[in-house]
Amino acid sequence: MVWKKILNLIAFSILLLGGLNWLLVGIFNVNLVSMIFMGYRSIGSIIAYVLIGLSAIWLVISSIVSHGRISFVMEDKKRMN
Repeated sequence: MVWKKILNLIAFSILLLGGLNWLLVGIFNVNLVSMIFMGYRSIGSIIAYVLIGLSAIWLVISSIVSHGRISFVMEDKKRMN
């Protein structure tokens, strides 16, 4: 299904950005999300953290349902035959 592949790609991108944010927090004590949204508990930060968490949950569930294979590539129907 095309929508699952697109959702997997979006979730992976959001999760990657969240991981990079925590890398910055761990190494340099700089929280990029808080800096962008002007505070740790601002509505923008809360939305960003919720989206990161939902992305992680989606990718875990998606990998369980697809037996460990998360697909990002749109396959051509001619190749499948």
